[in-house]
Amino acid sequence: MLLRRATALPKTLQNLRLFSPAATALASEEIVYPQLTYLPGFPTPDPKYDETIMAVPRSESGKRIAALERKAGRLPSIIFEQADGEHGGNKRLVSVETNQIRKLVNQCGLSFFLSRLFDVEVRPELGCGEIIEKVRALPRLISFHPRTDAPMNVTLLRAPPGALLKIDVPLVFIGDDVSPGLKKGGSLNTIKRTVKYLCPAEIIPPYIEVDLSELDVGQKLATGDLKVHPALTLLLGKDEPVVKIAGGRVTDQKK
Repeated sequence: MLLRRATALPKTLQNLRLFSPAATALASEEIVYPQLTYLPGFPTPDPKYDETIMAVPRSESGKRIAALERKAGRLPSIIFEQADGEHGGNKRLVSVETNQIRKLVNQCGLSFFLSRLFDVEVRPELGCGEIIEKVRALPRLISFHPRTDAPMNVTLLRAPPGALLKIDVPLVFIGDDVSPGLKKGGSLNTIKRTVKYLCPAEIIPPYIEVDLSELDVGQKLATGDLKVHPALTLLLGKDEPVVKIAGGRVTDQKK
């Protein structure tokens, strides 16, 4: 359903562009959509990991076709259309290079790979100069062989400007070298490695920093304590624990 007035949206989503053909066609002139950008002080994607994923069309699906693709050094993949940033709609069957996906996962780390946008170029053949389609896409899921850990297939989601995407954003812990609790001999109890947010495609964070510099023994940080771009919407309860400093009880030494 199209929300025609920006003030009808939740506070954190006011003025965000909800991407869909219907919304584009029916958008009211009274709605003003500011450009979304990364803000100072928040992590931005590292350009050294920018890479275009090469793909070729695949007309059929099924176990036999998938096996043939993997034997040829390609991973069977699907690029889903994003109608509202949440549900997959139309899809394009493609195959991508196994070695390229393996390299990207190893370079970025799995959770970082699954929360980063990539350009995807679909060509008639790998190495061909003609481009059938070029899209911005988010790796949503990658399956591995249970015994060999070899990648088996990849699912991608189109992420055009204005799309809202549910993403498990990785957490990076900082300040452990000055944490009072850790200096006292406490141990770091990491409860979450990622936290799920609804993110505009323009400003998907590569990670979220979790600052431990003021955390003492017995203290914890919850999801609501994390500092993120104001356009991100937390999809978990604000009180869910993220990390805690565990250790012996601090006792009063006075007699």
